[in-house]
Amino acid sequence: MLRLLVAALLIANLGYFAWTRGALALFGAEPARFSETEPQRLQQQVRPEMLQIRRNPPAKP
Repeated sequence: MLRLLVAALLIANLGYFAWTRGALALFGAEPARFSETEPQRLQQQVRPEMLQIRRNPPAKP
């Protein structure tokens, strides 16, 4: 029983991996690519050049 459950989970994970990589596009099952299907989101950004990535300061003991 446990082997059947593990096998089912493995098959489900492999199927999800193939779907997210676009390998199932031949069968008409392909995930939506947000960057390709929603270009208006890029136009809605307000001053993206002002974005700064900062590191957290070291914690004080």
